[in-house]
Amino acid sequence: MQGAQRFEAAIQAFDEAHQRDPRTEKVGGQSYPKELLYAQRLTDWVKRLAPNPSEELLLAARCQHIERWKIPRQNFPAGRKGYLDWRRTLAQFHARRAEEILAEVGYPPSTIQRVRSLLLKEHLKADPEMQLLEDAICLVFLETEFHEFAQKTPEETLLRILRKTWRKMSPRARQIALKLDLDPQDRALIHKAVAERSQ
Repeated sequence: MQGAQRFEAAIQAFDEAHQRDPRTEKVGGQSYPKELLYAQRLTDWVKRLAPNPSEELLLAARCQHIERWKIPRQNFPAGRKGYLDWRRTLAQFHARRAEEILAEVGYPPSTIQRVRSLLLKEHLKADPEMQLLEDAICLVFLETEFHEFAQKTPEETLLRILRKTWRKMSPRARQIALKLDLDPQDRALIHKAVAERSQ
């Protein structure tokens, strides 16, 4: 299997995995598997940021959170250390599952290693594609996840998370973020976080 056929087989395999996510999200009154929506949104943002994205970048975007529900946050201790351990475990798990699927559909080791590197963000600031993927991840968070998260999180924590998110983003992505169609309260929090960071 080669070329477009191999790429489509990989995307289909990733999406089949996403469709098994027991968690759902409603869009337009209909429920969808949460990680399927995430993969589609991340792919859309990558294409908006890069009109001609590489095959490896599109593959990485499609499997960024593959089977994330299998390793829930509650399996790790509360607090920052537990959170970081969870994130590290997830990153390695996602990379391993991506490797397995890409090998199954016939990708060469060089492509598999590149996708793995993108997923693990091994050289973030030195790699334009890696930065673009990070920008897309941050924009998906701000556009589709932040509002719900803000409803149950103290403002001080939200501001800290927003400042951390902002640091990860390129100047171009920051400008795009400021123009997103967001809830007025969410927009105000972003502006507050950015203003405090610049002081």
